[in-house]
Parts: sequence; structure tokens; C-alpha cells
Amino acid sequence: MKILVTGANGYLGHGIVKTILDAGIEVIANDFRVDSIDKRAKIIAGNIFEVENPYDYFEQPDILLHLAWRDGFVHYSNAHINDLPNHFIFIKRMVESGCKQIAVMGSMHEIGFFEGSINENTPCRPTTPYGIGKNALRDLTQMLCKQNTTIFQWLRGYYIVGDSEYGSSIFSKITSAVKDGKTEFPFTLGQNQYDFIDYPDFCKQVAAVVCQKQEQGIFNICSGRPEKLADRVERFIKENNYNIKLQYGAFPDRPYDSKAIWGDSTKIEKVLNNKK
Repeated sequence: MKILVTGANGYLGHGIVKTILDAGIEVIANDFRVDSIDKRAKIIAGNIFEVENPYDYFEQPDILLHLAWRDGFVHYSNAHINDLPNHFIFIKRMVESGCKQIAVMGSMHEIGFFEGSINENTPCRPTTPYGIGKNALRDLTQMLCKQNTTIFQWLRGYYIVGDSEYGSSIFSKITSAVKDGKTEFPFTLGQNQYDFIDYPDFCKQVAAVVCQKQEQGIFNICSGRPEKLADRVERFIKENNYNIKLQYGAFPDRPYDSKAIWGDSTKIEKVLNNKK
């Protein structure tokens, strides 16, 4: 089994690549920059959108795990719409050239404003360019896979908790603030509830899905339970022994954020249990 991972040098990619390699599976890793990619992978740097025959260029992988995406934390960036045709063309070329399994990283922001548990049949009404772009790519990828009898796997990510300063999540920003010597961090009231998943568990779930073919369709990469933002951030600070305090109420909540939203973990738990 050979897996091509795009966006392999990103915050999501480097841990996922390592997890797949640890399982003894061959990885071809691609990104613009490749400095933090596990050296056990075969690394091919470059712009995937500029490759006319990516299936052959990347040595005919059995599986595509497409993580590449610009400005994931900048929900109103024009890149989400401007890049969409390029993502579609790249995946189309891979599918039509013979790649038989396509897995793509999605986002719970495809759903839009919603309260409660999300499953694979929950209607999507995205409200930001990020959510709209991901939602459109999901529909297009599913169409391509259906037309070509290709395995389709959509990995709907939730809120990842990690202590890396290289990222734009609140956890990354707090880590960066601590390393800059700051002792206070401006914050919202933190009462909204989200589905938080620790980074190692996130990587484990993604790897488990793409390394099997039986379960297909949409997967929630999640913990399956809601938790208040304030509680998870305070716990994160304590877990890492950070000397920093939250300035509650410094920022308003984003108007498009749900009050309580989490993923249904039934399907991903089935995949994980089948691996045991």
C-alpha cells in the first residue's frame, strides 16, 4: 500500500504522515516546504496544481490523502474560493488516471450554524468561504468517485488541541504567547461548546480511515462529545504548566459560531474497533 499525502508539511500533515509510517505503510509526502516531514517518507516538493499528470508524477499511489488547503484558519479568505477549481482538477486527474481511493480533509464548518450532534446525513448550510469551499469540494469529489467507481472518504475535522506554536488555533496562539513571555491572553467568555480532539488522536483517526477500504463516505474525526471552550482552554493551560491567564470578555464570540456542536463518533469508533 502506497499513500500520497498532500499538505504533508502542515500542522495536520506532519503528525498524520508519522502515524501512517509508524503503521509500516509507504508514504509519498508532498508540500511546498518539506522541512518538518518525517524523513522515512519519500518526499517530493512542489506545487501539485502545476503537475499535469500527478498520478504518474507521484509514482502511482494506491491512495490519495489530500490535506493541502490554504488559509484554513482564515475563514473569510478569498483563497477558499479561488483555489477550489485547482483542488477539483487535481483530484479529477488523480481519479481518472487510476487512483482507486480518495480521502480528503474536510471541516465541521461545512455544516454552518447548527446546534447538536452532527452525523454524515446532517444538512450542510455553510456560512463562510472556508465552509463553502470545503462543502463544494466534498460534493465534487464524491461525484468524481461515483463516476469512476473510486473509494470516497471525507474526513470531517473538528477542533484540534495541540501545543504546537505553528498554527492559528487558539491553542497554538496560547503556546506562542507563552514562548513570547506573555502572562495574559485576551479571550471570549468561552461559553460555547465544541468537539475537541487531541492532536495524536486526530492523527490516529485519520490514519485508521485511510488505511482501510471497508468503511466509506463521511467520517467525523472527533471526540464525540461537547465541552465548553473555557474549560478546555483552562485544562490545556494546566496540562502544559503554562504561566498565563485568560482575559475573559476581551473579544466577542464570532456571530457564526454555534453555541453547542459536536460530532457523532459512531462511524469512526467502528473503524478504530475493527483495527483491534
